[in-house]
Amino acid sequence: MIFKAEGKHADLNGFLDKGSHLHGELRFDASFRVDGKLTGTVESEGDLIVGESGEVEGEVRVGQIFVSGTVRGSVRASRKVQIAPHGKLFAEIDTPSLVIEDGALFEGTCSMNRDGGKTSPGPKLVAQKA
Repeated sequence: MIFKAEGKHADLNGFLDKGSHLHGELRFDASFRVDGKLTGTVESEGDLIVGESGEVEGEVRVGQIFVSGTVRGSVRASRKVQIAPHGKLFAEIDTPSLVIEDGALFEGTCSMNRDGGKTSPGPKLVAQKA
């Protein structure tokens, strides 16, 4: 699996398959994969994996998020945000680590701080596909 969690075994707690739509609040422990559509709030210290057909819209607060599909809203990741080559992220991001692979699309703002999630005013990164 390309997005395996670093340094630990990533057990999949759940899966939202293509053709499914969940509206509401999602909480999970280790990792959750979305290949359908999720609208609402996601909260976990684990890993959220958004597959190529996956769509997430809303507020996301996770340990790590790996985007191969589309995410819109706000994203706060305590460890890392990674956008795969076909991934699209339209969001306000707060994370200590941002990986944008060649071919990925990111529109929004990114606040990066490495002091344990303490927000401090500073420059914001704004990237757009030309």
